[in-house]
Amino acid sequence: MKICKLETFTDPYVGFVRLTCEDGTMGWGQLSTYNADVTATVFHRQIAPWSLGRDTGDLEALVTEIPEREHKFFSCSYLYRALSGLDTAIWDWRGKAAEKPVAALLGGSAGSLRAYGSSMRRDITPQDEAMRLLQLRDRYGFDAFKFRIGSECGHDRDEWDGRTDSIVPTVRKALGNDAALLVDANSCYSPRRAIEVGKMLEANGVEHFEEPCPYWEMEQTREVAAALSLDVTGGEQDFDMQHWKRMIAMKAVDVVQPDILYMGGMTRSLEVARMAEAAGLPCTPHSANLSLVTLFTMHLLRAIPNAGKYLEFSIEGPDYYPWQEGLFVDDPYTVTNGTVTVSDRPGWGVEISPDWLARSLYQKSEIAA
Repeated sequence: MKICKLETFTDPYVGFVRLTCEDGTMGWGQLSTYNADVTATVFHRQIAPWSLGRDTGDLEALVTEIPEREHKFFSCSYLYRALSGLDTAIWDWRGKAAEKPVAALLGGSAGSLRAYGSSMRRDITPQDEAMRLLQLRDRYGFDAFKFRIGSECGHDRDEWDGRTDSIVPTVRKALGNDAALLVDANSCYSPRRAIEVGKMLEANGVEHFEEPCPYWEMEQTREVAAALSLDVTGGEQDFDMQHWKRMIAMKAVDVVQPDILYMGGMTRSLEVARMAEAAGLPCTPHSANLSLVTLFTMHLLRAIPNAGKYLEFSIEGPDYYPWQEGLFVDDPYTVTNGTVTVSDRPGWGVEISPDWLARSLYQKSEIAA
């Protein structure tokens, strides 16, 4: 079915894409979060012109062809952040056409997933972080949590002196030995310091050490992974397929973490997951907010054979992410006993809020009548 119109609805934080085909059928996708209004401009300038008039069956070709057509921007993250809107809208269209959830189109099924509660905050004391994780455990049944250590791109500096050395044992003591603990350093450490911190993490039973070194320095991350027994993980920022091939081949990480919207969509994320599977690595994608990226990730995890142990599920609400409020008619993110569920509704199984759409910045590209 030929694509005849592509519309975007954005604010500075999040943007949705509506794809319309020649018979009037539609699919919904999402541009990557943050500066989504800028990404929408890239979408209409560099994605839509190559997509209009093409068939929805051409998706797998388009995700290769468009970066080649835009080869001067081949290594530009905005190109892939925009491409994700086209890709995810076509997958929704395909699911609706087949009357199946996207997970089923990918070879999986609807059903539940274990989630870990993911904290995004560093402006919180160890005691307060431990208390809110404990409350979330008791309220929603989470048995795994991730929290932040170090400082973002911190050159070995802590968010404040002593915070990392305090928060790890404080959270472990509050949650007990049965809770799975994960930490994220967001590119903070040199290899030497990351290994020192990693030994402390191992002593406290932490099982997942995310992005310990600057993510663009894969040799540094590989050095840390080789020195530690816990899982060293990464990849959320990466979209270049050659970079992914090298990362996996050199065993820089123990778990791959592509972000579906940073990667350029589901099709390219599946390629990374399959490369990881061939190398014997699990895939636990990055999905750090409650826009559609977490729902996309849920469908992916229900379909791939090397799915990691959990889904990343943000615990941040309107005080931290006010922009993610009111995006959907019905909330697709109900947590029960620490699990969330992919419904059997066609496509992504969600409806964007008409009220949110009415407040957004609107742009369209279409085939001239």
